[in-house]
Amino acid sequence: MRSTRRQFLVMGAAGGAALALAACGSDSKSASSASGTAAGASGGPYDLSLRLTDSPLLVPGESRVAVSLVQDQTLVMSGPQTLTAKVLDAGDKVVTELSGEQHRDGIPQAYWPFRFTIDTPGFYRLSVDGANPQSGFFGVYETGKVAMPYIGATLPALDTPTVADHRGVEPYCSLTPDPCPLHDITLTEALQAGKPLVFMVGTPAHCQTGACAPGLEFLVAARQRVGDRAVVVHADVYQDNAGTELAPTVTDLALEYEPVVYFATPDGVIVDRLDGIWDQAEVDERVDALLAR
Repeated sequence: MRSTRRQFLVMGAAGGAALALAACGSDSKSASSASGTAAGASGGPYDLSLRLTDSPLLVPGESRVAVSLVQDQTLVMSGPQTLTAKVLDAGDKVVTELSGEQHRDGIPQAYWPFRFTIDTPGFYRLSVDGANPQSGFFGVYETGKVAMPYIGATLPALDTPTVADHRGVEPYCSLTPDPCPLHDITLTEALQAGKPLVFMVGTPAHCQTGACAPGLEFLVAARQRVGDRAVVVHADVYQDNAGTELAPTVTDLALEYEPVVYFATPDGVIVDRLDGIWDQAEVDERVDALLAR
């Protein structure tokens, strides 16, 4: 969760440190196309940056993997509206064919989320048409090898910081200029509410990718839209304003990355998750899907 781990979240399985720097800079190039292939503006292929940690994370079942595009070691701000892809196993056998739609509602950088189901643990590659075949690798792990909360697991009861009790986390919410309104109750209390639950861990103040602050604001807007039909809670990442000590929530959840949003049923079972990057449209879509269960 220190800076090297946060940078790896940006790099994903390919892209290198140059991508981590580009994500924070202002000189990123842009390209646009309606094509379903990831061929860059110069004719060469894009590299894929998976917005995931390399730590065991995905388990058998439904998964979401979001990708960004990189060209000339620079994060691409736009790109094709739709990307077509295949998931290949370690023997290059096609597991499934799928497509991902461009998302950038309220954020400057485009990304493409892919959702698929894989039943067998192993190593796989998201092969996007026209993209560099040396990128897009990810793993699916047996649940016993995944320490972080995963889809199908139950969220633990944690006394996360609230407005009334910061529990030693200062600031209890690093969103500026004002803390977010998602700290009225603890995660423990949220799990006792008997309602669908949305829980985010992320730190707007120390985010190197620029995804945490808008991601949290999207969640605030979603709660305002759905009212009391769901309980929404946020927990920050660091215990101190300098960002040198992790908050207990992060260590209690064994998180190796952030930002992340968990979507859980009233009994606390995680049924969906957003990792790394999301926009307002995708948050609203997943909240609505949770409420429709």
